[in-house]
Amino acid sequence: MTASTDETRHAKALCDAVRAHLASRGETGIDLQPMPDTGLAHDHIWIHRRHGPDWVARLPKQSQMQLGVEDNLDFQAHCYRRASESGHTPTLHGRLPSDATLPRGGLLVTAIHGRPARLPEDLPAIAEALAAIHRLPLPAAATRPPLASAASPWQAMREEIMAQAQHLDMLPATLLDREARRHIDAALASLDGNDAAAAGIDTRRCLISFDAHPGNFLITPEGKAVLVDLEKCRYSHPGFDLAHASLYTSTTWDPASHAVLEPDTVIQFYRQWQARLGTDDPLADEAALLAARRAMWLWSITWCAKWWHLHRRERDALARGEDWSTALSDPRLIAHVADRVTHYLSTPSVMRVNDEFCHLQRHFAAGTV
Repeated sequence: MTASTDETRHAKALCDAVRAHLASRGETGIDLQPMPDTGLAHDHIWIHRRHGPDWVARLPKQSQMQLGVEDNLDFQAHCYRRASESGHTPTLHGRLPSDATLPRGGLLVTAIHGRPARLPEDLPAIAEALAAIHRLPLPAAATRPPLASAASPWQAMREEIMAQAQHLDMLPATLLDREARRHIDAALASLDGNDAAAAGIDTRRCLISFDAHPGNFLITPEGKAVLVDLEKCRYSHPGFDLAHASLYTSTTWDPASHAVLEPDTVIQFYRQWQARLGTDDPLADEAALLAARRAMWLWSITWCAKWWHLHRRERDALARGEDWSTALSDPRLIAHVADRVTHYLSTPSVMRVNDEFCHLQRHFAAGTV
């Protein structure tokens, strides 16, 4: 399917703006190539540089962290600087200021030459990448901002989920039927009273991406997994990343990396991560990992409700904070997201995730993970 005239015009305007900003930095020997619109938060321009490695310009459409323009760029810059110490993320090379041509500015990061992840064969590489991030030394509390490091990561996650869950009430019955809602509500209720898991999560934290679904990884020709999208990093429990990398709602999200994992494959993925982290590492507490998995699914499913409720709003002309307007993205991307949201909120999808959770719970209880 070819791009519309409006999309072509938008891509050209972005390229012209990036070219002008790069020229002011002395970067003139370049060719610019708009990248496919595959995400709701950024446009991307591939920068072919004749005098150095290629870069990618990440141009925010919005801030999923609900930050203003400058704070959003600063936050994402910190995400890249800190996670890049793992060797499994792009390196930050600079910042594009916000102006009339780039209302939300942008970041310049290393361009990664690689292919989309293929599952399950690339799961060991993804496990290695996540373990490398999770192994990074935990900085002193005073130096962690602007990345969040909540006093209770579990409570912070619970509050985030419950805030999104309010959007469930706004969905039509044709999208969320009673059976699916009953199972989601039961899972939400389970967030309370799991004191042992909450303690395990709150006492063990590290740098996490909080956006580790397989579509955000590229695999280099050498087989190395690189996590390319870093805009939600925080200091919290690694179980949220492991869940996001292997949940049904994650592995079937991106068409380029679409796969349905069997429960035993998920168990093997956790084992691979534990082996790379060190099986005696306190981050590998199994009760906490399981609780984090259910919480991450609830975060994902309530995000679906939030997106459905908000995506028909008009674009924010002032380019402030969060903005899910369909006007910001390719109609083909919006159609794909709507399809995924509809599927994930369906009773069969909810039951599939619940059945997998019960399977994993039995294996965790038996000590086989």
